[in-house]
Amino acid sequence: MDSKLPKTIFITGATSGFGKATAKLFNEHGWQTIITGRRGDRLEELAKELGESSLPLSFDVSDRRSVKSAIDNLPPNFNNISVLCNNAGLALGLEAADNADLDDWDQMIDTNIKGLVYTTRNILPLMIGKGEGHIINIGSVAGSYPYPGGNVYGGTKAFVSQFSLNLRADLVEKGINVTSVEPGLAETEFSLVRFKGNTVKASEVYKNTRFIKPKDIAETIYWVATRPKNININRIEIMAGDQAFNPFNVIKK
Repeated sequence: MDSKLPKTIFITGATSGFGKATAKLFNEHGWQTIITGRRGDRLEELAKELGESSLPLSFDVSDRRSVKSAIDNLPPNFNNISVLCNNAGLALGLEAADNADLDDWDQMIDTNIKGLVYTTRNILPLMIGKGEGHIINIGSVAGSYPYPGGNVYGGTKAFVSQFSLNLRADLVEKGINVTSVEPGLAETEFSLVRFKGNTVKASEVYKNTRFIKPKDIAETIYWVATRPKNININRIEIMAGDQAFNPFNVIKK
């Protein structure tokens, strides 16, 4: 492989938030970007902005066959993938477990867990074939710290963290680095999706708060991806400037 060819990053969930900011930043640094998501119109708009070094692929990561087909049919100039950024994910609802919608739970499991697994498994042969690569999974502090209404969302992000560690154990001898990046309170479309389009509820989450910005996470991903190969960043946890830890919740009877 010509060492002068640009490196390529494959980003899921690139239509907004962390994924979009990551695509822009890597593009600025001369990388090729494969940007994926369900909203084709947004992908095309971003691809125009990024130029010829960007390849938009519209599919749903929770659809196993679609993921495999998209990756199997990558054009030759885009299949030398150096970094996979598993960013696609969502939270739905904030109800307690006994009132939660099972459809919401299914969708979070399908996207946050199955989508990550399907994409990773199909990209791995490309990385192993060339003896190097880096998988960067976007987790959440919700995978480590519980909060009311976090139930299945937190569970899916705990999976991301542990799956990342187990991937690294499997892949260390094959030259593949693995990192879990775990953000806290960040202003993206996350809350708008969680509250199903309720802009008032979504805006209240960030009101009068120093929150994480998408570019902050994009810069973290870029830093992780460009570390020398004599180290592996296992996990990075990032909280907002106005976010910390609650006391234990003790109910007095």
